[in-house]
Amino acid sequence: MNSTGSLFSQILSLFQRSNFARHVRELKTEHRAKGFSSWDQFVAMLFCQLAQARSLREISDGLRTCEGKLRHLGLQSEPKRSTLSYANAHRPWQLYQRLFYDLLAQCQAISPKKKFRFKNRLLTLDSTTVELCASMFDWARWRQTKGAVKLHLLLDHDGYLPVFAHVSEGTMADIKVAQTLDFPKGSIVALDRGYTDYKLYARWTREGVFFVSRLKTNADAIRVKSLPVPKGGKVRRDEIIELNPFMAGRPDIPPLRRVVVWLEDKQEELVLLTNNFKLAPSTIAAIYQERWQIELFFKLLKQQLKIKTFVGTSANAVQIQIWTALIAVLVVRYLQFRSQFRWALSNLIALLRWNLFSYRDLWEWINRPFDTPPEPVLQLELNLDSIRAPA
Repeated sequence: MNSTGSLFSQILSLFQRSNFARHVRELKTEHRAKGFSSWDQFVAMLFCQLAQARSLREISDGLRTCEGKLRHLGLQSEPKRSTLSYANAHRPWQLYQRLFYDLLAQCQAISPKKKFRFKNRLLTLDSTTVELCASMFDWARWRQTKGAVKLHLLLDHDGYLPVFAHVSEGTMADIKVAQTLDFPKGSIVALDRGYTDYKLYARWTREGVFFVSRLKTNADAIRVKSLPVPKGGKVRRDEIIELNPFMAGRPDIPPLRRVVVWLEDKQEELVLLTNNFKLAPSTIAAIYQERWQIELFFKLLKQQLKIKTFVGTSANAVQIQIWTALIAVLVVRYLQFRSQFRWALSNLIALLRWNLFSYRDLWEWINRPFDTPPEPVLQLELNLDSIRAPA
């Protein structure tokens, strides 16, 4: 007999049912619901991500083939396609947002630290566009013949965890999201020049928040002082500059720092802008290069999980599917943190997809995924009274 449930059921145990029930009550997600609970919906949508189901039919039929194992997931039967479609369209997506932040707290408690020596918290802010069919997603107009939504993400480099996410219409400017965020004092935010806003840079400087970005080519800057740079390195210049206040749109912009780095592979200069005057110029360059981690995160999200094709066409259904994808990323990150095996995230997602309903101890499996599982031991009761001595 199996002493453990399936890997999928053990993954679901990461979500405390008491917290789940509290969120359901507060958001009233089951108002006038009959039979199909919010937990059933969540299990189905997480299965969609981890099993890479491409449609409502594949979700329903995929769970239906595991009929005898559904009770371990808290389900009575597989969800009907029409029922799941209606729930995704009408039940508030904010439930999945809350589940994301609940799991994030668990991940942060065991996440490794960033590779840099400085103690400042390092964050990267960026966005990615998810294109949609304009005829099917008519609420998500982006261009004349295309639709899109935009996922704005803040990545913490301690464990490379997404600590903030916002889904907007495709036409929203990235800087509008940045202007709404507040960062802890001492944080370092890496961002691309698409977020250039000198008023925002001035506010961050007053609040003790550091940034590392690229300087726009048309910026009107005056060099105030040249700082020494190591010889023979990639750093070409390290300078203190002042921006033309009228061109920048604000008269009280403090002095900033310009670091010019030579990119050997591209044979061109990279001009960086920051308000941090303490870190070495090579560290400033390394911080900006670390921005690449958020591009890898977006690549993982789009290639290994389901956010490029959707099982519902309403805005609410799209929100639910994107937030469930982010939850799935946290799940695999959590397993990676707790594992002694050196997993690549893409490999972990693939093997997990193939073993969702395997009856293995989850924590043994992530440490030794290729070991042969032990054969189940059948214990037979021996009735001594039925054994008679030969005459």
